[in-house]
Amino acid sequence: MLKRLRLDAMHERHRALTPSLAGSHREAAAVCLSRHHTPPTVVSLSDNGIEAPAEVAWDVPDAKILDAWANETDTTEWGACGCVIAGLEEARGLVAVRRAETGSGADYYVGAPGSGILDLEDCSRLEVSGVDGGDQREVSQRLLRKVRQLREGRSSLPAIAGVIGFAARFLVLQDVEDTP
Repeated sequence: MLKRLRLDAMHERHRALTPSLAGSHREAAAVCLSRHHTPPTVVSLSDNGIEAPAEVAWDVPDAKILDAWANETDTTEWGACGCVIAGLEEARGLVAVRRAETGSGADYYVGAPGSGILDLEDCSRLEVSGVDGGDQREVSQRLLRKVRQLREGRSSLPAIAGVIGFAARFLVLQDVEDTP
């Protein structure tokens, strides 16, 4: 059965996403994906080097949404958050439980559903990035930078780097070792 990146109703599954945040991630992802593809499309979901196809579906953005998300940098960042979190949910069953603080080297804390309520000891840090154009090589280069960023973060929690290449249709997740 084909894996699916579920961008819809993420706020119902991820405690760190309110309806507004989840909607913003979904809209931005739709804009990014629509720059290069028509829905639905299949991306390659790579989890620690093991690749599997995953379908992603979205509503084609109308003129109002395109105008609201006209800043390419912001749109790519927000869309990447939605896609990478959805990819991590599909690949590992992990959900976003809390936004990470500045200096942690990460964007979110993730864990099993129900984790992270009292403390984050059973959670991991997740650093997210997106590449609008380019190929898998460019996505892999960005992943290396995100791994380095996580290693430099002030946290002893395990870490995961996630990068999506929208044009390349490549989403990569990588556990980060403490040492280079």
